[in-house]
This record gives sequence, C-alpha cells and structure tokens, in this order.
Amino acid sequence: MTHPEPLPRPETTAAEPAGFRLEGLGFSIPGRVLLEPLSLDIAPGRVVALVGHNGSGKSTLLKLLARQEQPSAGAVRFGDRDLKSWGEREFARHVAYLPQTTPPAPGLLVRELVALGRYPWHGPFGRFSPEDRAHVEGALRSTHTQPFAERPVDALSGGERQRAWLAMLVAQNPGCMLLDEPISALDVAHQIEVLGLVRALSHERGLGVVVVLHDINMAARFCDEIMALKNGRLVARGTPEEVVTAPSLKAIYGLDMAVMRHPGRPEPVAVPA
Repeated sequence: MTHPEPLPRPETTAAEPAGFRLEGLGFSIPGRVLLEPLSLDIAPGRVVALVGHNGSGKSTLLKLLARQEQPSAGAVRFGDRDLKSWGEREFARHVAYLPQTTPPAPGLLVRELVALGRYPWHGPFGRFSPEDRAHVEGALRSTHTQPFAERPVDALSGGERQRAWLAMLVAQNPGCMLLDEPISALDVAHQIEVLGLVRALSHERGLGVVVVLHDINMAARFCDEIMALKNGRLVARGTPEEVVTAPSLKAIYGLDMAVMRHPGRPEPVAVPA
C-alpha cells in the first residue's frame, strides 16, 4: 500500500495537535455503572487501541470523547478546553467520529459522501471552495478510493465502504479520529487493509486515532498504545510489548494465553494457551 499524500490544511486549523485529558470521567445508567471514574491523558499523534471484552466500557469511553454521550461524573478536556465549551462545527474541525454502524447512504456516490466531510468548514450555506475540492480529491487518493469514487456507497463491498467512510473523515481534516470497531464486519484481508490505512494516515500526518478493537493481535500490530478496560475499569495500559503479556491478558480477558514473538515482525502475538 502506498503512503497517503499530504493534504492542504486550512488556515483555521489548530496550530498544534491536541490530545484528551480525562478528569475523573465516569458514566452510568440507572442500576449500572458503565465506566468507573477515570483520569488519564491521551496524547495526540498516536494510534491508541481500546480493547476488552464486550461490555467493558470501550465504546462508552469513545462516545464520551466524541460528545455522543454526556458524562455522569468528571469531565473531558480536548486541548486546553472542556469538551462542553466547544461549538459543534468547531469541534468537528478537530475531531472526527466514525460510529460502529455507519448509516445507509441511499443514492449517494462515494465522492458525494467524502464531500460531506467538508461541512464543518463551509457550513450548510457556504460555497464549496477550491480548497474543499482539493481536500476531497486528496482524501480519495490517500484512502485509495478514487477507482470507485463515482459508484454508489451502498453498492460497495464491506472493505470498500469502510474506506469510503474513512475518506470522508480524512476530508474533514481533523487532528484526531475516533473509530468504533471499524473492522468488526470485515474479513481478515480487509481488516489488515483498513487498519494499515489508519496507521499510515496517523504516522504520515501526525493524526491522533483512538480506535475500539476486539482483536488484541490487530491492536498489537497496528497501534502505538493499548488501553484495556474490564467491567468499566482500566486494567492495563502501555505499548503492545507492555500489554500483550500473559499476566496482562489474564487480567483483561480472564483467559490463559501464550505470548510469542511474530516471526516476521517485531510485535508480540497472543494465542489461547
């Protein structure tokens, strides 16, 4: 896969990349705590995986970062500001969110979907400028979606569709992407393709990514850092080498796992013992 091409950045983009700061962040619903109070920093410019079993709090945490849910306790800061102080379009210029289930796009061509990523910059009545067009074309090139740019989104394969939605986020030109299980419905080949693209985009552009994943080996292969949750609590955090160990995996999944070095790459690989 070729490396993504640099995109022009609007003058209104923040001069420095920003990260998240969680300050006693918690979330609960009647009768159940989904996320215990959590305090930590998520640095910009890195691919960070959120892993853990179903119901561990991964998607809840991501939705709190994306302002899709309001915290029951504590606060989240992005950059030096509380999330609540950001306007909708202003926040969308910095942070892009891809939900676990993308909505249908009846009658929408891939190029038209990608162009929607420019909405935070020109608004509903703004003129679609040459700069907007440059971002759309650059996003299509970077995500290798140009060959099917004129095809309907809903006619694409699963892997192609995920790349089209990622292209929309790239056109949005954020400093951070929040991705909720972007490979859950894909076969292994497309999982590798999509996560390889995400990693390349991050490393080429200093783009921060927080991604919810189920597969610990995919997290180890494509992510710079892993944060593991269990029953709404953070139980492990560190590099793949620090988290993908037999004791950590036992704490995360409650399962004995053997860890070995991948024969062709540097990251560790875990298999059930």
